[in-house]
Amino acid sequence: MNKMLYKKMDKKFWAAVFTLSGSVIGAGILGLPYVFSKSGFLIGFFWLIFLGAVIMFSKLCLGEVILRTKGEHQLTGYAKKYLGKWGKRIMFFAVIFSIYSALLAYLIGEGQSFSQLFTGGLNYAVYFGAGFWLIITLLLRKGLKELRSVETWGVITIMVIILIIAVWFFPQIKLENVLYNDFSNLFFPLGVILFALLGFTAIPELKREIKGNEKKLKKAIIIGALIPIVIYVIFSFIFVGILGREISEVATLGFGNLVVLLGVFTMFTSYFVLSFVLKDIFRFDLRLGKFSFLFVSIVPLVLYLSVSFFNLMDFVKVLGLGGVIGGGLTGIMILLMNKKAKKIGNRKPEYEMPLSWIIVWLLSLIFIFGIVIELVL
Repeated sequence: MNKMLYKKMDKKFWAAVFTLSGSVIGAGILGLPYVFSKSGFLIGFFWLIFLGAVIMFSKLCLGEVILRTKGEHQLTGYAKKYLGKWGKRIMFFAVIFSIYSALLAYLIGEGQSFSQLFTGGLNYAVYFGAGFWLIITLLLRKGLKELRSVETWGVITIMVIILIIAVWFFPQIKLENVLYNDFSNLFFPLGVILFALLGFTAIPELKREIKGNEKKLKKAIIIGALIPIVIYVIFSFIFVGILGREISEVATLGFGNLVVLLGVFTMFTSYFVLSFVLKDIFRFDLRLGKFSFLFVSIVPLVLYLSVSFFNLMDFVKVLGLGGVIGGGLTGIMILLMNKKAKKIGNRKPEYEMPLSWIIVWLLSLIFIFGIVIELVL
């Protein structure tokens, strides 16, 4: 009996790990090789590790907030509880901005990927992007919530494909491509890297998945945050090592149809995950009921057609703005929520994060710096 219970708990743990990893890995991975190629792999690698540590710490702080709170909420609900109405408004803007940025990036990326697959070029990207939106909207309309469980197998599939790519193309890597650096683009990768490391909205879901074994939430967050970083390093190393500075904004477009399919699959699964998160925010935190579906489905299409009409289909810029503005504001709010939850939380947490006001200010300055740099560059 105890053995069966242990297996069940272990299954919950790994489900939580892959839920976080699956929520993190999305369009961001496809933009990393491009920004790494502009700054140089080693500079990009430094920022990935540094910002990876900052975002992981922030996720652990959010995990503590969730464990200190009875009941279930999304980020906007926690912000209202601990920071009041102003906190809810800022968090709502940050989360909505980052999610819509992601959905827009996925539509751009999927449109370009399908156009490349079926026509060998990008001339029909808008039509394919709209077609992808229609198919995925119909699937969402059916309420296929079981597709949320695709994270586990999705992450495993992505890991296997990337390892195959690494082994297959490793002999073609040129060392000079990896060692090249351009310090004039020192801060160029910041926005895309931040975007690629997000996934804050998945943390409340982890608490539900790991229910009854909350003491392992900290470990699940750490492993779930580490997996994408390892995948990103391998993925970027292969692309930069082979292609050097000749990398398209959607990196997989220059590597043949098999690799393009990797990008298609990655963005498809992430679009579903974020769509359900967005739907939960509108339904549970804003009480919009059935009208929430309109905001989940129609708004991304309007944004996509708008940037297409005004010729603003800049995949990397969308990722960068979504990362620094949405992710940066969310990170700052999480730090403030953690400080308040330590005082007025109504549940004893299974772990606590050391968070002084000095750390809050230092990390907040990092997030603010990222926002300023992305807007200026």
